Amino acid sequence: MTEQTADAGAVRPAAAAFAERILQELPAAVTVQDESGRLILANDAAARQFRGTTNRPDHDVAAMLDGGRTVTREERIDDGAAARALLTVHKPVEFGGRKLLLSSSLDISEQKAIEDDLFRRAYFDELTGLPNRSVIERQTGALLHDTMPHRFALAFLDIDNFKHINDYYGHAVGDALLVGFAKRLALELRATDLVSRISGDEFLLLLNPVQSAAEVGEFIEFLLERLKAPFYIDGSEVFASASIGVSLHPDHGRSYDTLRQNADIAMYRVKSATKGAHAIFDATMEREANERMAIEQSLRQAILDKRFCCAFQPKVDIRTREVKGIEALVRLRDDNGVIQAPGTFVDLAVQLGLIDELTHLVLDEIVRSIDLIDVTFGAHASISINVAAKQAGNHEFMRAFSKALAATECPTRFIVEVTEDAFVAKTHFQTEILPMLRAIGVRISIDDFGIGYSSLSALADITADEIKIDRSFITDIHKRPRSQGILKAIESLSEALGMTVIAEGIETFEELAYLQTMTRIRYAQGYYFSKPIFLEELKSSTPAFIGGRSTESGRHLEPARTSSMRSTISRR
Repeated sequence: MTEQTADAGAVRPAAAAFAERILQELPAAVTVQDESGRLILANDAAARQFRGTTNRPDHDVAAMLDGGRTVTREERIDDGAAARALLTVHKPVEFGGRKLLLSSSLDISEQKAIEDDLFRRAYFDELTGLPNRSVIERQTGALLHDTMPHRFALAFLDIDNFKHINDYYGHAVGDALLVGFAKRLALELRATDLVSRISGDEFLLLLNPVQSAAEVGEFIEFLLERLKAPFYIDGSEVFASASIGVSLHPDHGRSYDTLRQNADIAMYRVKSATKGAHAIFDATMEREANERMAIEQSLRQAILDKRFCCAFQPKVDIRTREVKGIEALVRLRDDNGVIQAPGTFVDLAVQLGLIDELTHLVLDEIVRSIDLIDVTFGAHASISINVAAKQAGNHEFMRAFSKALAATECPTRFIVEVTEDAFVAKTHFQTEILPMLRAIGVRISIDDFGIGYSSLSALADITADEIKIDRSFITDIHKRPRSQGILKAIESLSEALGMTVIAEGIETFEELAYLQTMTRIRYAQGYYFSKPIFLEELKSSTPAFIGGRSTESGRHLEPARTSSMRSTISRR
């Protein structure tokens, strides 16, 4: 053996040892299997990877060797705790006349978990676990583009009064209710049906296939009954219902957007009528929706153009006929200059988020007209301004509104009228917002008491200066013993709590006479005394009150009518 040969012989074992060391140190799991699938080599990473597993990746070694091609694929193994994901490359090789399968794999479990999480966030609602809007839109799109004709239905569902439930019980119960709704909606659906939460308290249901509108209506009615059963959440029995609108393909549209819009229109018809029911779209609903859209656009433009005005209705001492205060009632002038009563636009303004700006416009007009108000009604008269319950619970709005009231330099003259649900709901009105108004001397009135979520026990917890009894209790009070009993109970409790009582909607002498002789109520307002008076009428009037007389102590009002005939003009 020559010296050179001896050196080469020494290098080979060293190189083999070096290669084996490198193989064992590789972070990737490397295995070699023979044609029968027997494992003939595995590095340390492979040993760690497969240790404790109940099953290894299943692959046909012989088939891979016969194919002769490198294959890359994802595989899963179970280590008893959780499945792990592997990215594996299988490469057929020949070595010493033998066909072997060389495999290398990396653990991508963490990467797959991140991908799965991103997928869930992208396509599933986090709260309910239901597919989101994009999933049902894609599924509907696939049906629309299928070469086979499909007759299916889209049902748009909205939970009734969900905001009130959320406010009254709290957001945790509201979330639990959404989860409960999702579970009930998903019950007994077919594999080809799909339910999705598309936003807030809105859900969309794809029913595929369907045979007829009657079949869909029968299923939806069954679903509505299931949803009306009480939900038991945190020890509370929560009752809820839903309004559902349905559109059918191809009858009511041939695109997802059209079908969804028409189902929404049908749902809105239910919301505007009975709630807790369903309606299937028809052409008349589309016309109504277009008309409503025109009203919405007109309202937005009216706010931009400031085409609102105020009418003022006196609050009268029914013993002395002295005007003690006035209520500012907002009115809208339409494009033709016709005055619209608030019933046509206030609720819509709340829905569209325009009510805050509208309320500030009313306050601005009161401030601009304060001198004329003083001349007409007297500088002592309080000024009531209405705030919607949604606004009353909005800390940001009420802070800004309180500042605006303080800036009038006469905030103590103002009374903020809110409906009773602003107190009963679990908002911050009583604890946070009320102190802001008290700090500047603004008083509080509970408007329309008796028609909302009222109870005498709730009244005992309310801090207010004035309570206005809804006109539904006052109408024909002299003929209705039950209303008389309710009126006396409210009157007694209000007196005990130090609240002034105002009777709303006095329209006849008989109603006034009953209040004067059978109750201790001192103050009222209504058409019997005066209709709401517009600024134009104030400007053209004499300093003495229209139809009344002036004294040093204030303005006095003579009755506007003494007959029992009722006005057909809008009362508010």
